[in-house]
Amino acid sequence: MGSWVDEVLLSGPDDEISLNVGAPISRAQLRQEVAQRQAVLESLGLQADGTLALRLPPSLAYVANLLAGWRIGAQVSLLDHRLTAYEVDNALQRLDPQVVVAAEGVIPGGLRAFYQVTDVAEARAGSPATTDHAVVQLSSGSTGPSKVIARTAQSLIEEVERYTKIDGVPQPGERVVLLSSVVHVLGLVGGLLYCLHAHVELAIPERLTVNSILGLIAESEKPTTIIGVPFHIELLAAVENPPALPMLKRMTTGGELVRAEIWQRFTDRYHVPLGNMYGMTEVGVIGTDLFAQHRPSIMPAPGIEVREEEGELHIKMPRSPYIGLSDPSRWVDGWLCTKDAGTVDPITGLVTVRGRLDSQVSVGGLKVDLTEVEHTLAGMPGVEGAVVVYDNGIEAYAVVPDLDAQKTLEDTLAQRLAAYKRPKVIHFVEQLPRTATGKLVRAHSVLKKGSYE
Repeated sequence: MGSWVDEVLLSGPDDEISLNVGAPISRAQLRQEVAQRQAVLESLGLQADGTLALRLPPSLAYVANLLAGWRIGAQVSLLDHRLTAYEVDNALQRLDPQVVVAAEGVIPGGLRAFYQVTDVAEARAGSPATTDHAVVQLSSGSTGPSKVIARTAQSLIEEVERYTKIDGVPQPGERVVLLSSVVHVLGLVGGLLYCLHAHVELAIPERLTVNSILGLIAESEKPTTIIGVPFHIELLAAVENPPALPMLKRMTTGGELVRAEIWQRFTDRYHVPLGNMYGMTEVGVIGTDLFAQHRPSIMPAPGIEVREEEGELHIKMPRSPYIGLSDPSRWVDGWLCTKDAGTVDPITGLVTVRGRLDSQVSVGGLKVDLTEVEHTLAGMPGVEGAVVVYDNGIEAYAVVPDLDAQKTLEDTLAQRLAAYKRPKVIHFVEQLPRTATGKLVRAHSVLKKGSYE
């Protein structure tokens, strides 16, 4: 059942460098790491159609356990290592895996892109898989109102093949410097899985700092592509006089469109194309503009069909990507409703994405569901009502009459939500504005008029 891992991802010459995470890792070494984890997981009773949850930061341990789980034929759930213990506990109750692999001890902080960790696998009284999906993710990396998104091995293989047909992707013998997390779809499929399949070296800097990133690019003579999100582009574009990087071919960004001034600054300073990629956890890559020829539009990837329905983008999918309870309006009659506003040019086929229609926002390249944040905040002790909005950052407006509850609210919230989800500021208000029908008003301009801190 897991033979696709060997055929699609792990095949190749023993001495070929597959990964560079602090040190080069050859194909033979990677296969050995995977085999070791497979033996451990099988000793804990994991088998085909079993369930495995990974709570590991980007690391060799994460890659080896992921591939080992798939090689066994298990369904693997991915939990972001930055989630709080509260979020993880709820996620495990919801997913009910039979085996959990986590990092031993405290995971170090800082701007790290990969980690050296010791992984510990533990069996639990979980349930076997009830579907044929290979990977399971929670839409906002947590629990509550988030969606359980799942993809089959065939879906992952098809996406990897889709990448091979896109003009401008790294070629065999080249190199990718990955700044996006391998736990999320861009870094997972566009980075890790594609590079393994295409025999492209995947290098991850030790830290997400300018010196670490540029040093990693400069140390190789292989043609190099950077993959990241707008946050990483802003970081690199801030360097006034970057060193010459003759092997740098391009940078590709996922997530929201980079602001025009940042795009111009990056291309002026690094003299390479800054391409764009549009995708979703549910389907993977949807379209690209790797040569920056169609900015701000993208061309659908091979095999992807996109249509515009009343200003919303829909993607053709043969089956729903959701498991369990989900909004029935998200997948209808073979079409995924993206909740993204956009247009499709009837002549050229170019797709222009114009922003979100729902409550999901992107913070540093990570998706956050504002509804989840709002529900969590509203459920805290002393909170009588709350509205969460996004305006250059997550902000909250809360009715908390008790002054002591106000003082402890942020500390208590930190136990319930990962740092990237928490509001950067909480405005305490006497009351929240409502419409004539009693609905809460979420217009930031209206909320600001009645706030005080």
